[in-house]
Amino acid sequence: MKFILASKSPRRKVLMDMLQIPCEVVVSNCDETFEKGLTIEEQSKRLAYIKAKAVFDKTQGDRIVIGSDSMVLKGNNVYGKPKDKAEAVRMLNDLKNDKHTVITSLAVLIQNGDKYTENVDYDKAELYFKDMTDEEIDKWIEEDKPYDKAGGYAVQSKFAVFINKIDGNYFSTMGLPIHKLYDVIKEYL
Repeated sequence: MKFILASKSPRRKVLMDMLQIPCEVVVSNCDETFEKGLTIEEQSKRLAYIKAKAVFDKTQGDRIVIGSDSMVLKGNNVYGKPKDKAEAVRMLNDLKNDKHTVITSLAVLIQNGDKYTENVDYDKAELYFKDMTDEEIDKWIEEDKPYDKAGGYAVQSKFAVFINKIDGNYFSTMGLPIHKLYDVIKEYL
């Protein structure tokens, strides 16, 4: 069985390597515009699915295509990947000294002979950030270039010094709910 990761996220690839699952990386380049009328959980699941489906449709044979999507939420605000330094500063100032939610969705599309299955799910975690000074925020942004990270931070980096607590699965906050992925693919390992 061939595993394909439908993501350009280096963190998701690291997690697949950690699980010792050799996988090909194929970027979907999907339009990630929100669809009206969906809850935030439905939006996240939809984005994970369309990423996986776009790659699935470009590939052939027996395969497992894995798509994922992460969103950072606080109140009614969704924090995607910051487009520039000003947006990264604004995001981190909004998130500091408070809690927020990370939703990470997972879509696993499996072609095994004549059998095709789809598994789409999500996981949530609450993160609690410490306060950060303007200088600390500037230093983080300059050194780590958070422009490919939802919310402008990465839990697995030195940014971790600003995280007081995580309620939920750590790996989901990194971008891939590996505990849920394992349950779907374990028979193929």
